[in-house]
Amino acid sequence: MRTKNKEKRETQRHYRTCNLCEAMCGLEIEYSGQDIIAIRGDKNDPFSQGHICPKATALEDIYRDPDRLKLPVRRTETGWQQMSWEEAFSEVVAGIQAVQAKHGNNAVGVYQGNPNVHNMGAMIYSPPFVRSLRTKNRFSATSADQLPHHFAADLMFGHPQLLPIPDVDRTHYMLMLGANPLASNGSIMTAPGIKKRLQGIQKRGGKIVVIDPRRTETAVLADEHHFIKPGADALFLLALLHTIHAEGLDNPGELASQMDGLSVIQDIVADFSPESVADKTGIPAEAVKQIARDFCASKTAVCYGRMGVSTQEFGGLCQWLVNVINLVTGNMDSPGGAMFPAPAIDVITVLGGNRPGKQRFNRWQSAVRKLPEFGGELPVSGLAEEILTEGPAQIKSMVTIAGNPVLSSPNGRQLDEAFENLDFMVSIDIYINETTRHANIILPPTTGLETEHYDLVFHNLAVRNSSKYSEALFEPVEGAKHDWEIFQELRFRFENNHDTNRQRNKLDLPRRLPPRKIIDLGLRFGPYGAKGINQKKLQTNGQQGLTVQRLINSKHGIDLGPHKPMFNVRLMTENGRIQLAPQLLVEDLERLNSKFSKTPKEPLTLIGRRHLRSNNSWMHNSPRLTKGKNRCTLLISPKDADKHQLEDGMMTVVNSRVGHVQLPVEVSDEMMPGVVSIPHGWGHNRKGTQLQVAEKHAGVSINDLTDEMTMDVLTGNAAFSGVPVWLSIPE
Repeated sequence: MRTKNKEKRETQRHYRTCNLCEAMCGLEIEYSGQDIIAIRGDKNDPFSQGHICPKATALEDIYRDPDRLKLPVRRTETGWQQMSWEEAFSEVVAGIQAVQAKHGNNAVGVYQGNPNVHNMGAMIYSPPFVRSLRTKNRFSATSADQLPHHFAADLMFGHPQLLPIPDVDRTHYMLMLGANPLASNGSIMTAPGIKKRLQGIQKRGGKIVVIDPRRTETAVLADEHHFIKPGADALFLLALLHTIHAEGLDNPGELASQMDGLSVIQDIVADFSPESVADKTGIPAEAVKQIARDFCASKTAVCYGRMGVSTQEFGGLCQWLVNVINLVTGNMDSPGGAMFPAPAIDVITVLGGNRPGKQRFNRWQSAVRKLPEFGGELPVSGLAEEILTEGPAQIKSMVTIAGNPVLSSPNGRQLDEAFENLDFMVSIDIYINETTRHANIILPPTTGLETEHYDLVFHNLAVRNSSKYSEALFEPVEGAKHDWEIFQELRFRFENNHDTNRQRNKLDLPRRLPPRKIIDLGLRFGPYGAKGINQKKLQTNGQQGLTVQRLINSKHGIDLGPHKPMFNVRLMTENGRIQLAPQLLVEDLERLNSKFSKTPKEPLTLIGRRHLRSNNSWMHNSPRLTKGKNRCTLLISPKDADKHQLEDGMMTVVNSRVGHVQLPVEVSDEMMPGVVSIPHGWGHNRKGTQLQVAEKHAGVSINDLTDEMTMDVLTGNAAFSGVPVWLSIPE
């Protein structure tokens, strides 16, 4: 990537971690003054080893974007008007407090989008700010994405962040369900250069098997791909477990003495033979049996399920059963299986929350549908109705933080209507997008190249332990504020208005320290720090004494070694044992049986898809990431295209219970007959946005079709996969 400025000037190099997706790729940015000359993969980064994807080049697009807000704005009858930070903070606090004074604290709702977990400031400083609002109506992208992972981890291992990560670099057999890491760069599996890592499995004589209703980019690379009917993954996993037990293949190894519930699992799976579920899954019984045999015969193996199995009606069951398969075959907490990282800053032990037996589920419910809370948040599928339903518990005001739920939540049109009816709304965001256009005030933080960065979340999800600190490349424009400064100021004002005599907690670091110092303390008291926790047990690869300054000096990052068995220091259940058969999950099997005991109807079912050049809707204002052919198409199998008399390029209307969209057809044998696909994140055709590039590549929003009433009722996660749809001819 080159700039047009050819003037010869002295160039410098800046090294940082890309924060646009989960992969944590190391970048080498060549620049001169304020001009970026090139963005390349950092070949000396010990984790990513020079890998880069197209998204990294968008860091410059975002930094230069003329549509990006840098100072606060208010919405007026004549358009958006710039304002000072003091005016903005005062009006935000006054607006929210007016609503709470009249309707109560819970009349304010909060939504946090996916980009928050990619930003150090938001991760540290937004939680105290949100708590200062004193509302139980908190929502986030978690319940539109990975909530089933956290739910299963909490019930089985004692904490929602104890997520087992595939040890892809050492496994010999990888079974993937509903996952396409070649497009996502890994998801709940931070793995830069994932294609090379997967090819490594094959080079050492191993095997990759993909289960998916679409023959994805990853499925093409795999040794085997099997189509599966959307929503039937839990039945497939139960059939695998049936075969494993029936053929005496279970071998939990050393973990057997730490498990509760193995006999319960064996009793449950007896009713789910591969033959009994073949018609429901679409996978022949013999194929299921062979997968089970190959998995268990492999030197090491790991089962991994991602978006396709999380964002469906039985996401909780799927993530539970994925863990069970790894556990009963001896592939949990073992090299080549599913393992727990040992990050330099452990978000569980260092930042708090490691209390065994702590209840995190269903402590309160939403007002309308009584949807259960998890981890302090309510399901986003219920957000619109909480705003639109009149009554004493109605949400009257919203705070959105780095999110665009109108495009990313089910039935986005309904949420669009709901935001239009709010008394007051504030957004902390860099764009006037489909959601923030409803805000009264937008507070824009600095972004990307203007910020320091340390990945607090994704080191906890990485396939190998490492650590890296990125300094800012450019100074922000005069008057701009970092996200942590915005959160800190708003928090101070709300807390001071609530209780001026409140005693301050000395351990409340976000109140009195900037991010770099908090990260430094986290490193020093982390497992590799001079005052580290459990250093001996974690076997820190000789990398003790980590500090921010040491990471800055080691500009490419520091390798902390492969994962090691961790259950002896990680398990946090109340009795200190693995819970193989939690009651809530076992009881949910009745719902699964009820669903599949009925004769299925014959409509098409809709699934989403992801592209390497797209992560979230906000990246669609990058010229580099949106150029090329239209990617917002309806993928349909040749069989279904013939049935509906459709050809490549023709326009069709896709209808669901909640709405309809019109888009071009793309006929492809990569789709399972009976299943169609629309990509996530598009739909930039609503009035009032200020996204020049995105509006030229508007596409349609898949979430104008997805149904807020269809969800995983156990966990509260949205069910985007398997939505019934039908096609019609445009008028």
